[in-house]
Amino acid sequence: MIEILKDFPADAVAVRCSGFVGKSDYDQMLIPAVRQALAANEQLRLYYEIAPDFSGISPGAMWEDFWVGMRHLTRWKRIAVVTDVPWIGQMVHMFGFLMPGATKVFPISATAEARAWLASEA
Repeated sequence: MIEILKDFPADAVAVRCSGFVGKSDYDQMLIPAVRQALAANEQLRLYYEIAPDFSGISPGAMWEDFWVGMRHLTRWKRIAVVTDVPWIGQMVHMFGFLMPGATKVFPISATAEARAWLASEA
């Protein structure tokens, strides 16, 4: 399941993934939110929180995640990934260099720090 989070900068899309995430979650929640934000902003910030009850992601959802990033490659300003799931953090570290904007992984205990970093300009 993907939930859109509130109280973030106007140029940010913020989501929390919990339980099992399928392709329809991307199609119905994340992709429309990204499209709407891109219509109003040249560059975007993404806050991507993986909740403690996250149980997995379908191959279709992984493919959508990849394509959302690639379709708008030059428009990502900052991406904060908040997770205690080891393999997700490892994937971000392995492939984050492909993103032109800054990418950083935070533990769930550092959500406030992640939000502050996402909103900062430095």
